[in-house]
Amino acid sequence: MPLVFYWHPTSSASPVASALAELEVPHERVLIDIRGGEQRTPEYLAINPNGQVPCLVVDGTPMFEGLAILLWLGGRYGVDRGLWPSYGTPAQLHALSWSSWAYVSYGATINRAWLATMDGPLRDPDQAAAALSTADAMLGVLDRHLAGRAWALGEAYSLVDLILARVIVYGTYVGAKVDAHPHVQAWLQKVMARPAMQIEV
Repeated sequence: MPLVFYWHPTSSASPVASALAELEVPHERVLIDIRGGEQRTPEYLAINPNGQVPCLVVDGTPMFEGLAILLWLGGRYGVDRGLWPSYGTPAQLHALSWSSWAYVSYGATINRAWLATMDGPLRDPDQAAAALSTADAMLGVLDRHLAGRAWALGEAYSLVDLILARVIVYGTYVGAKVDAHPHVQAWLQKVMARPAMQIEV
């Protein structure tokens, strides 16, 4: 199944880049210069009408949205490699829940903090502080979940760890620190030490 991965280093495409490396999936990479505006060219908009990375073309059909791509990769390649739960198992339900939590619930909170911190019309220190307080409470939920577990789904590393870690690391850049959450902190260090998490070029 030919895969073409449209991406840019140190961007929202990074989790997909790491997942492809972790899964050892053969693919073609196409660099999109988002700083130079290449994502807004007619050629790229014909592939991803949102004008963003990542995009993964699967046998001629483009997929956009990082979470959709990651869930598809997990189901298609991760089960055979022991990196994603089998369909219909309780572990699969947990995998879908925590992956969505990372991108939708936690991710939205982090983005709210980022917008309220950036210079511009949405800058609002009170909103930024409120968002970071919410993020800290959510990290507390994850910290309690990780207590007594080696990894997000139990004793084995999975793509869920990769997905969670990438979003949480992004959050640290906008001020959502993990220092007060020892289980998250120790787990995050293990995840980020994996070779696939160093993929940026």
